[in-house]
Amino acid sequence: MTHAASVVGASGFAGGELLRLLDGHPEFEVAQATSRSYERKTVGHQHPNLRGMDLRFTSPTDLESVDVLFAATPHGVSMERIDDFRDAADTVVDLSADFRLGSEEQYDEWYDGHERPELLAEAEYALPELNRESLAGADLIASGGCNATATILGLKPLFDAGILAGDERVVVDVKVGSSEGGAGGGAASSHPERSGIVRPYAPTGHRHEAEIEEFLGLSVSFTVHAVDMTRGAAATCHVFPDGPVKKKELWGAYRESYGDEPFMRTVAGGGGVYRYPEPKAVAGTNYGEVGFELDPGNRRLVVFSAIDNMMKGSAGQAVHAANVALGIEETAGLEFQGLHPVGAP
Repeated sequence: MTHAASVVGASGFAGGELLRLLDGHPEFEVAQATSRSYERKTVGHQHPNLRGMDLRFTSPTDLESVDVLFAATPHGVSMERIDDFRDAADTVVDLSADFRLGSEEQYDEWYDGHERPELLAEAEYALPELNRESLAGADLIASGGCNATATILGLKPLFDAGILAGDERVVVDVKVGSSEGGAGGGAASSHPERSGIVRPYAPTGHRHEAEIEEFLGLSVSFTVHAVDMTRGAAATCHVFPDGPVKKKELWGAYRESYGDEPFMRTVAGGGGVYRYPEPKAVAGTNYGEVGFELDPGNRRLVVFSAIDNMMKGSAGQAVHAANVALGIEETAGLEFQGLHPVGAP
């Protein structure tokens, strides 16, 4: 069975990734790609890797009737247009932050409020490793933030195994690529300003803290750096458990949580060059890598996780969640293993 799909906001980076994935998906057919700025232009005009697609951008005000609508729009757009989106599609997958949190109070605290708070309880978080059971049959899906996704994936096994309870001290440092800023960019995203940097751009108060607290019940000290790569998010979590932890326990925790997950790999101090998770190793894929190391002298556990922010942290997560929601094989359209060697992601 083929499902008709549309991508609203298809000219941006996340929109382009969605088009790439859906075009190669065995059970989706792209019916519409919208863009205000590039209406009537070919998709390949904005996304040179998609020059083979016979598709042109259309106006977002004239939505076609489809099975699934993916909204790759800036924060605030989906909550304004959600009725239009739901009228056009049986299932809506939103890649913005508009439906990730559970209450109006959270949006008042972390964002600028919410126009449709009555819908927040209906939305399901898109990370299948966290929320698979609730995604089946869901018709309003909220794709997670890339920094939150990387952090949650790294820490989740520690909660599953009872190593963390939620009241421990956890310090998280995330390094992210320039694509996180979107296609619009800005002065800080120009090549002369971005090249060679390790720049703290959210030392405190990053909005993705709200997602981590929502889905892990954990308050973290969270800092994000912009670094000189295009794709990727790498989280280093400094965890201070209440009691001693053995490496055997950690291996057991991560294997128990992710041993059967199709897109998760544990990489923790083995041989070779890539001994811990790295964004370069998952660039272009829907895989997440997690790993860990013990620091007994400081009673510290260091957890590493790496994803491609455009894939596992955005478009790939959205398609994975749509697969689950519609009863499609989970890995469909997402099997790409990545490249090696490859340049900066």
